[in-house]
Amino acid sequence: MDLKKTLQNVRDAVAEAGGAILEIYADPKRFETEHKEDQSPLTAADLAANRLLVARLQEMTPGIPILSEESKQAPWHERKHWEQCWVVDPLDGTKEFLKRNDEFTVNVALVRDHQPILGVVYAPALQQWYFAARHEGAWRQVGGGVMDRIQVADPPAGRPWKVVGSRSHGSPEVDAFVQRLGDAEMVAMGSSLKLCLVADGSADVYPRLGPTSEWDTCAAQAVVEEAGGQVLNAETGEPLTYNARESLLNPHFIVCGQPDPAWFKA
Repeated sequence: MDLKKTLQNVRDAVAEAGGAILEIYADPKRFETEHKEDQSPLTAADLAANRLLVARLQEMTPGIPILSEESKQAPWHERKHWEQCWVVDPLDGTKEFLKRNDEFTVNVALVRDHQPILGVVYAPALQQWYFAARHEGAWRQVGGGVMDRIQVADPPAGRPWKVVGSRSHGSPEVDAFVQRLGDAEMVAMGSSLKLCLVADGSADVYPRLGPTSEWDTCAAQAVVEEAGGQVLNAETGEPLTYNARESLLNPHFIVCGQPDPAWFKA
């Protein structure tokens, strides 16, 4: 597979999905909201983007299965034999979408041998892109502007830590982590954009010490890693893996450029 060409094809599909989301975003009368079993919100925009992305990915790579938040999941006895798969979150940050603060994204990643090797993160309301493919670097683009290659920041020296925090999910565990850093300032952001702020050097670390699923992080992890950063299990310090377990829930994790061994419990 030509990852560079595939990356552009994925971006085209994601742009189309973003357009479908924005059509609904522009009309609050279409903000019909259901709730899934875990009580997380589900909107017409989630479903519209999912239908489009699944169709486009099946056209592009009919032999590669798709793991999407808004589609029925294949059982583990099938998934455990997959050597590669697409991991899709058609609308990450549905709460941000409903709050109308523009900080929601479309996430598409290609996983091979349980590792993300390509990722696209697109915030359609902000017209902001982050994307990467293995050995092709990590990139940011705003609107139709110039693509800028991005990399993580050097560890703080003589300045406060910049710590990304969620707009919708705070926790005492994160507060305790920030206190251990010492001099720190918080940067609030929604959806997978939090990981991307570490990737482009706008922040130093993002501790996520609460529940997430694999489609929440996979695409952005590809970007972080190609930018020279890491997305690490908060217990073990090992990189997050995908479609490697029956559960699709992530462990707690820390996104950073250069980790401190003292952050990890094991």
